[in-house]
Amino acid sequence: MTRPEPAFAEPWHAQVFALTVHLNETGRLPWTDWADRFGATLARHGLARDLDGGDDYFTAWLETLEAVLAETGAADPKEAMQVKQAWETAYLATPHGQPVHLKD
Repeated sequence: MTRPEPAFAEPWHAQVFALTVHLNETGRLPWTDWADRFGATLARHGLARDLDGGDDYFTAWLETLEAVLAETGAADPKEAMQVKQAWETAYLATPHGQPVHLKD
């Protein structure tokens, strides 16, 4: 018996997708607006070719979501950058296979 392929290549792909869907379902992000913005990000990155849902696709997805959150005031870009840097520092300091924890 073969196992089905996971829907997402990386956990963060699923998380950023789920957050975007949640914002749409709670009325904070109209899907047509999202699609237009995401399409523009893909085009700006030259990602018009068929994408397989890998890192290039979800990096563009995250960039679009961060821009939307900044424009709407839902996330301060400076604070978001600080959190990203803290995660990167924590991730790089964490032994492989161990959970990543942010320091207070």
